[in-house]
Amino acid sequence: MRRRTALAGALVLTTGLALTGCSSGGAPVLEVTGAFMPQPVSDMAAGFLVVQNSGGADRLTSVTSPLSDHVSIHETKDRVMRMVTSFEVPAGGQLDLERGGNHLMFTGLKERPRQGDTVPVELHFEKAGRISVDVPVKETTYNPRKQ
Repeated sequence: MRRRTALAGALVLTTGLALTGCSSGGAPVLEVTGAFMPQPVSDMAAGFLVVQNSGGADRLTSVTSPLSDHVSIHETKDRVMRMVTSFEVPAGGQLDLERGGNHLMFTGLKERPRQGDTVPVELHFEKAGRISVDVPVKETTYNPRKQ
């Protein structure tokens, strides 16, 4: 009888641990949409996009691109921009990088892309790994919210 009770207790504990692991949302399932870069007017450029996540939470930790050796992620709060080390991509949610808000910052451009070009960008995530995106270059004043 003790053996059954111990076995049942171990089974309940194992099941509880397995369910706890599942409750965190599992692996992230990421999709990048709406990417664009306004045509730069100097040796700096900004990039905007949306990362949709239908799985577990993740973090955008860095960005690379052949356009610049210096691509960083910037947060904008109270009209003040500052570089950050990562952005959360919430489970079942999305990360919005948009004009007037959080964004990608390219400094020291190796060349100045023009409207109609695409810029290869690689997004690096803590759990999902790397996602490559071809970012279209739009007119300098482009803002999808006002379209």
